[in-house]
Amino acid sequence: FWPTRRLQSEIDRLFEDPFDGWLTPNGPLGESWLPAVDVHEDKNAVVVQAEIPGMKKEEFEVYMSGENLIIAGERKSETEEKRAGMYRSERYFGHFHRSIPLPSAVDGNKIDARYKDGVLTVTCPKTEEAKPKPIEVKGD
Repeated sequence: FWPTRRLQSEIDRLFEDPFDGWLTPNGPLGESWLPAVDVHEDKNAVVVQAEIPGMKKEEFEVYMSGENLIIAGERKSETEEKRAGMYRSERYFGHFHRSIPLPSAVDGNKIDARYKDGVLTVTCPKTEEAKPKPIEVKGD
């Protein structure tokens, strides 16, 4: 069901604001940046890890919206290099908004988010209903 949930989430987002991201400098028609994420789960939790290098934890926010984990913020970075005969300046900035559909129902009141060395780790405990239940197999 994972691809179906993601498709449904994107369709819902499109109908909520059809031009969101398309006509802005950070949208698909301009330069964009989204943090890379890994999502994995075990029997008790869904864990999302996002790479957000060079940012302070105050520069982004993490929240749940329906069945999606949202990571949003503003990235500001400027690099300037001067050497004899050469001048270079690179700037990366703008808002980002990453919506991650979670593969299982989670308890939003027990989510734990930690940020260290440019990596955000969000641990989302599954609801009791979403945890796998062992089934006893009986013999003849």
